[in-house]
Amino acid sequence: MLLVRLPAMPLLFNTIRLGKSAGPVRRSLQYAFYDWTREMPRSKRILTYVGMILQGYAFYFFLMWAFIPPKWLASNLLLLPRRPVWYVFVFLLYYTGHRIQNGVLTSEFVRKTQLETDQIAAQQIQQTLQPRELEVSPGYELEAFYKPLRGVGGDYFDVMELPGNRSLFALADVSGKGMPAALLAANIQALVRSIASVDCSPLGLANQINKHLSRYSPIDRFATAVFIVLNRNSGELTYVNAGHNAPIIFDSASTIFLQATGLPLGLFAGAEYEVRNAVLNPGGTLLIFTDGLPDSIRDEHPENLICEAFEESADRMMANLKSLVDPQFNEDDVTVLLVKRIAGSFHSDSSAKEPYIQKAEF
Repeated sequence: MLLVRLPAMPLLFNTIRLGKSAGPVRRSLQYAFYDWTREMPRSKRILTYVGMILQGYAFYFFLMWAFIPPKWLASNLLLLPRRPVWYVFVFLLYYTGHRIQNGVLTSEFVRKTQLETDQIAAQQIQQTLQPRELEVSPGYELEAFYKPLRGVGGDYFDVMELPGNRSLFALADVSGKGMPAALLAANIQALVRSIASVDCSPLGLANQINKHLSRYSPIDRFATAVFIVLNRNSGELTYVNAGHNAPIIFDSASTIFLQATGLPLGLFAGAEYEVRNAVLNPGGTLLIFTDGLPDSIRDEHPENLICEAFEESADRMMANLKSLVDPQFNEDDVTVLLVKRIAGSFHSDSSAKEPYIQKAEF
């Protein structure tokens, strides 16, 4: 549920709930009592109120003369014009108020249109940054699903081929939503790409990105992340989990959670991270995801349903996971990355077959 803090208004609550689970009538009432002028600069707000007051006084004048006898009006101080020439003056007041309010609303419309244009451009740029095609090595299968809550999101994932028949899986979730989170996610993507060309170890990535974000990002901005290097011959996983949701390894024998080995990136420049190892056995599946997945599941224990999705059908796990996402509870970006090791691929030779391309789903 998203809480939006509104200014104090008479006969209204200060907080309005704009949840997706609300019906159309309830949401219409919520928006009807929303003070939309609070989003304007102070000068525009004053002009808007002036225009509303002028129009309101003009309506008041015409209604009072239409329903109340003039003799009664003459004996009461209602701040109404007493001469016919004032009709013209009141009409000019109404027209002036209408023009003022129309001008303010038009300027706001132009500003909103420009923001929407910028957001569309940012969405297109972010789509080019996310890997739309995944290079899949023999003996493995990759599936990716990315769905931002808004036009742009703060989730980032990447798959990189490394020397020595290895692969790097990087996934991060930036605090916040929308354009600010997307900018920081793009920064993390650039850092991963540049650092991995020199030091592709999970520990090196975590340490250097954490120092960079701690120094160059706002205090209230941070990111959870997980960096996993897979040895495609042996299935060995070397990983660092920086405060992220624990990736899960599923196989027929057990379910292993790759728990956090350090704090989120960008909180403390001196944060330390621990490197741990695991193994992805033939027939096993590695699931990496952001918190948007469990948060959008209608259940008190979403991790149990995620595990059940694997038990139902390992071959249809991505479809099962997407079916768990409830639009009424989806209040965050959702990113899912599946790495499957095909049974019988133990110590496979990468030179035996050529890699192929698997498209990511957006």
